[in-house]
Amino acid sequence: MKKLITMALMALMTLGTSVSAKEWKKIRVGVEGAYPPFSAVAPDGTLEGFDIDITYALCEEIGAYCVLVPQDWDGIIPALLARKYDAIIASMSITEERKKKVAFSEKYYNTPAKFARKKGSGISISKAGLKGKTVGVQRATTHDNFITAEFGDSVEIKRYGTQDEAYLDAVAGRVDLLLADSIAMDDGFLKTDKGKGWEFVGPGYSDPKYFGVGAGIAVRKSDRDLANLFSKAIKSIRNNGVYKKINAKYFAFDVY
Repeated sequence: MKKLITMALMALMTLGTSVSAKEWKKIRVGVEGAYPPFSAVAPDGTLEGFDIDITYALCEEIGAYCVLVPQDWDGIIPALLARKYDAIIASMSITEERKKKVAFSEKYYNTPAKFARKKGSGISISKAGLKGKTVGVQRATTHDNFITAEFGDSVEIKRYGTQDEAYLDAVAGRVDLLLADSIAMDDGFLKTDKGKGWEFVGPGYSDPKYFGVGAGIAVRKSDRDLANLFSKAIKSIRNNGVYKKINAKYFAFDVY
């Protein structure tokens, strides 16, 4: 009997070891593809941007083959939990609310949010200055949470499925202000022809209560080992110069 029990325990230990020692040779990564300069679809249909380059660099560091899976932002976490892919690399802020559903790697960048207004509008950023104004934000983002909590009683909030949709409404005069990641809005709108009539206004916002501690890589809670692999890979590419090279391709300063 003791021999049988011992054999059974050894079998369980072996099974447990094989489960915990999962090898990530292929990683399916959910990306948005509608958030330049972090993630966008090029004219030839391929995905490009900071998030995309970082994804490939991290996968190379891990020694895994990565497959990019485009996914609309609204359903990006549900699709992860439904096992459509194994990780999300889509400028997702690490927040306490999201950590109730998923696990995260360490941050791979952190940039503040800012408002933008039409030049000459004279709009100031305060509850009084924003009273009666319409603000465009991407739905279900940290920016959406922030504007709702801090200015929801003063402004009308228009929510969009993508940031590009918010930019289009801004140009069309359907919103008075935009609130978004400062880098994404600068590169994706203000520096473009369509955004020439707009400008930043007010301070940068980075309160961890709303915006978390930076953008991280989300995985299912059962795959924390994968999050750890990504965290180690982030540290490695920070140290070996790969991150610096990718950063310089898109930004004039270190976004980490």
